[in-house]
Amino acid sequence: MQIPILNGVYTDSDAQFRASYPVNLLPVPMVTGISNSFLRPAEGIVNFTIGQGNCRGGINWNGVCYRVSGTKLISIAADGLVTVHGDVGGTGDVSFAYSFDRLAVASGGNLFYWDGSTLTQVTDPDLGTALDVIWVDGYFMTTDGEFLVVTELSDPLSVNPLKYGSSETDPDPVVAIKKLRNEVYAINRYSIEIFDNVGGDLFPFQRINGAQLTKGCVGTHACCVYMDSIAFVGSALNEQPGVYLGAGGETAKISTQEVDKLLITYTEAELADVLVESRKVQSHEFLYVHLPDRTLVYDVGAANALQAPVWFTLTSSSNGFSQYRACHFTWVYDKWICSDPASSAIGFLDEAIGSHWGDDVRWEFSTAIVYNDARGAVFHEIELVGLTGHVTAETSITTSHSTDGLTFTTPAPIDAGAPGEYSKRLCWRRQGKMGNWRIQRFQGTSAAHISFVRLEARLEPLVF
Repeated sequence: MQIPILNGVYTDSDAQFRASYPVNLLPVPMVTGISNSFLRPAEGIVNFTIGQGNCRGGINWNGVCYRVSGTKLISIAADGLVTVHGDVGGTGDVSFAYSFDRLAVASGGNLFYWDGSTLTQVTDPDLGTALDVIWVDGYFMTTDGEFLVVTELSDPLSVNPLKYGSSETDPDPVVAIKKLRNEVYAINRYSIEIFDNVGGDLFPFQRINGAQLTKGCVGTHACCVYMDSIAFVGSALNEQPGVYLGAGGETAKISTQEVDKLLITYTEAELADVLVESRKVQSHEFLYVHLPDRTLVYDVGAANALQAPVWFTLTSSSNGFSQYRACHFTWVYDKWICSDPASSAIGFLDEAIGSHWGDDVRWEFSTAIVYNDARGAVFHEIELVGLTGHVTAETSITTSHSTDGLTFTTPAPIDAGAPGEYSKRLCWRRQGKMGNWRIQRFQGTSAAHISFVRLEARLEPLVF
């Protein structure tokens, strides 16, 4: 019999069934003749260069990779050469926006412009605190948490306090601003208001009353533009947090019960520092939710193809979970440049390997429940069908099973094959029996660089 492997199941101490998402493996919808989908290793991370400190954001402007590294605005050439352009101060993630001739950086509550030769700070006291920045219709727009502030069209260094706008449908603070289809989204903690440019002598943007969203975002960088919508981690007032898509007056929840259960294990302050970003790769549309000890990834392309939510987990740990050490993805120089949130390292993603910064990391996936209509079964053999021979070193992979979803047996290892051993079969024989139901789990490291397309089991019922 064939056993599904894209998502697994486990149970918890509250007597609930929970979803188990693949770790460092991503689901790919594709009809192969063996199955209609498979799990492939997530991209590895390769060192590219060293910055001036922990990276806080990046952007491709005029074909050049710019990043804020430590407190420095730097550019990185195609050969990895780093050039420092000045100091923008602050801590935490920054926001970038660009016009035809300026790159804007909101860092540490201040706003800076880089014009290709000079870094200039906006010192007009009417600017206030710049939490976030966008460029729209010739204006740089920032927010201080209360007002929407636009710079003068003729002088981006100047701010007229008579041209302040506000997001006033709810008294919740503005945490971020985004531009979507040339409309301004004022993202509050519990609501989102949308503005359009109507001109005039004062604040040139007017609220679109019928487009308001009744949920908001937890933090400045916990939202991004994704699939012609605003993706964000947040909630309405008096609700638990979730992951949503919002546009045109409507919100759609994309987080599953499992994702929601994970989100409530973090405090509001921890979620406020979450980074959400998107990345389009071939037919995949990835949404990354960078949590303190792992990164959750949603793929709407795979979800549409498989007609089910598709989430997976990324971690840089060899045991358990730890922070995923890649963020601030920027497509430039024909590669995905990324940064290590735990060091000054700047790297790029590589599909050919699975290791992170030279270190092997773990992968794991489990199955749905195997249930033989309460007749039980003897497991004579189980076989993982996959693309072997691409391992980076001789290594093993293991399987274990559980009959309660809480405790698993001692992992049973087999050889994953050698490099070039493409005909290697991954089989476990005499795998015991189940009285009612069973979950199978598989684990390995990135040295076992294998895609898995199917799990087959040869069973014999205990009761006829």
